[in-house]
Amino acid sequence: MTLALIAGRGSLPARVAAAQAEPPLVCVYEGCDPKGLKADLTFRLETLGSLLAHLTAAGINEVCLCGAIDRPQLDPARLDARTAPLVPQFQAALASGDNGALEVIKTIFEEHGLTVVGADALVPGLVVTAGVLSAAQPDDQMRRDAARGAAVLGGLAALDIGQACVIGGEQVYGIEAIGGTDHLLASLPERVRGARAVLCKGPKTGQLREIDLPTIGPDTLRAAHAAGLAGVVVAAEGVIVLEQERCAALADELGLVLWVRGDVA
Repeated sequence: MTLALIAGRGSLPARVAAAQAEPPLVCVYEGCDPKGLKADLTFRLETLGSLLAHLTAAGINEVCLCGAIDRPQLDPARLDARTAPLVPQFQAALASGDNGALEVIKTIFEEHGLTVVGADALVPGLVVTAGVLSAAQPDDQMRRDAARGAAVLGGLAALDIGQACVIGGEQVYGIEAIGGTDHLLASLPERVRGARAVLCKGPKTGQLREIDLPTIGPDTLRAAHAAGLAGVVVAAEGVIVLEQERCAALADELGLVLWVRGDVA
């Protein structure tokens, strides 16, 4: 065994594990249990130093960070001796935006001799190519909204605050922040329901693909439908779509457009 999954919530960790010829060591962040995958061990931010020592001793040389983990709060009272020297790096990460924080985490793993590998490198086909996956096709307004969404996400990249936004009639109804896409969709104003709005999701400029590729799945489509949206638009070659066939069928069932938008709309 040479691969460890640093796993969080959702079905992505199980998908990555199932694709490996040899079962990886599954290390689950406390309170963020993945779907369909049993933890070999659990850890917290305050015990990361001990986890790194364990991985090294076990002969692990690659790690894949996959699944959702909320930004943690550091509890000094729970620090163990191996983790205490990492506190200055933790403080820098917790004070940074998403990309900045993940850069620090990636550096910590690499400084301990571990190569960080992206889920898309371990599971071919996770990242989708351009095309419309649903039977419903984007109309002219949706194409304008998708272009507006791409521009908004491009502007947000410098602020390092999110990977998604909701656009309807070329108006911005919401942007993703610390609560993630689920919170964005759950907190949209009621008037979005009459706007045939779309969720737009894609990687930021400088996105750390090895750690934080944007991801959608069936739950995203259900949440978009519940919010009254008309479609979900993701950037080609930059977003993981879990259960692609199920997502396409679900989009049809819910009457949504599911569009993987390339560079040329």
